[in-house]
Amino acid sequence: MSKPITKEQALALRMRLKRKRPKFERQESWRKKRISKVWRKPDGIDSKARRRAKGWIHLVEIGYRGPRKVRNLHPSGYEEVMVRNVDDLAKINPETQAARVAHTVGMKKRAEIYLRAGERHIYVLNPLLEEKPKAEAEEETKEEAAVEESEKTEKTREAKTEETAEEKAEEKPSEDEKP
Repeated sequence: MSKPITKEQALALRMRLKRKRPKFERQESWRKKRISKVWRKPDGIDSKARRRAKGWIHLVEIGYRGPRKVRNLHPSGYEEVMVRNVDDLAKINPETQAARVAHTVGMKKRAEIYLRAGERHIYVLNPLLEEKPKAEAEEETKEEAAVEESEKTEKTREAKTEETAEEKAEEKPSEDEKP
């Protein structure tokens, strides 16, 4: 009898299987713009894909599923729990579950949720990014562009002065060459 696999081994197996799994697209979606790529089972009487003709798309089958132990888990190994307010954090088990803050939550409440999650050692799947305000970021990029432009102009000036110095040296005859 085989030894049961751990959750970490099952996650690794799922990743290996995912690499081998074909990309399931709707039949003829690569030919016609009006057909979306979202999977639909082919059902036409003459459909090559339905008849599983060689060289056509693979059909979705149960054999492509991942290990049962890690189905519906985040790649980090945690079960995702949607959080819409601070009170929802009380329902989370930090050892097996992780929080995903809903996209409808505003910045003020989101910051409060992240603080409380940190206190309870709850892993947050979509953490708050520390971004600079757009105005500051734009100013910095403008300043960097100005610095780069000034460096370029200095280099071109130096190159021109070197060229002119070389030309003058060539024009002046040396003292040995005088008759």
